[in-house]
Amino acid sequence: MVFQEALFESVPIRVGVVDGESEAQRHVRPLLEADADVRVTAVHATGGAAVEALRREPVDILFLDAALADMDGFQVLHEAGSGCAQAVVFMDAREEHALRAFEAGALDYLLKPLVPQRFVQVLGRAKEHVRRERIQQLVLQLAGLVKASPEPSRAPRYLDRLAIREVGRVTLLSVDDVDWMAAEDNYVQVHVGGRGHLLRQPLRELEARLDPERFVRIHRSTLVNLQRVQELRPLLHGEYQVILRDRTTLKLSRGYRERLGLLMAQG
Repeated sequence: MVFQEALFESVPIRVGVVDGESEAQRHVRPLLEADADVRVTAVHATGGAAVEALRREPVDILFLDAALADMDGFQVLHEAGSGCAQAVVFMDAREEHALRAFEAGALDYLLKPLVPQRFVQVLGRAKEHVRRERIQQLVLQLAGLVKASPEPSRAPRYLDRLAIREVGRVTLLSVDDVDWMAAEDNYVQVHVGGRGHLLRQPLRELEARLDPERFVRIHRSTLVNLQRVQELRPLLHGEYQVILRDRTTLKLSRGYRERLGLLMAQG
C-alpha cells in the first residue's frame, strides 16, 4: 500500500514550548517560526500554565525545560498526561537529567545554551516521528481497526505495519513480512524477502513498538522475526548462530542468551 507523502506534509505540526528562561524562549521561537511545517501553538514560562494548556489542547511536539520555577519538566508530563504530546524534547543546562528524560520516553535531549544547528536537527527528527505516527493511525483507520476521530490519538501498543518513506511516497510493509532488522546509526535496515528497506527510526524506538512475542533482539544491533528462525548452532563463549529459513545467518551474542528459550520454541 502506498500513500503520497505530500498528504502528510501539508498538515501543520503543532509545537509547544515550556521554558522558564525568557532568553531561551527568544532563541527557540524564531527557529520554530522559520520552519514552514510548524505552527507554534503556545509558549509557557511555568509548569502550571503548561499543564493546564496541554490538558486542554495537546501538541504534536513539546520542547520542555527540565527545570522550571514551580515544577520540573517530569512533573509537567505526569500532570498533563501521556497523551499531551506525540514527541517530547527535554532542554536543560546540565546533562544529569538526560537518562531520566529518555526513561520518560523523550525523543531527544538538548543542552543549553541551545545550538541552532542542533536544535533544527532535533526538530527534523521530531517532525519525522510525528508523521510516522500519523501514517500508522491512518493505516488503522483505513483497515477499520479504529474509528476516525478529529482528535489526534496515540498509536497502538504494537505495530502491524511499518511506514517506509521514499522519494515522494510512503510504502507500508506488514511486519509479518519482515525477516530481520539491523541498526544503522539512527536508521534501521528492514530485511524483507532478500530486499532491504531503510526506515528512518532508531532501533530501540522501533523495538518498543513491536510485539516482543514476534520480534526478539539477539544482538545490540539486530532484531529477528521469531517465525523466520529455522536453526540454532552453538558457538564458543555462549554465543549461537541463528539461521533463518532463507539461510541468512545471524549471531546471538552472549549478552542476549536469555532470549534463547524464545528462539528454541520457534526453531
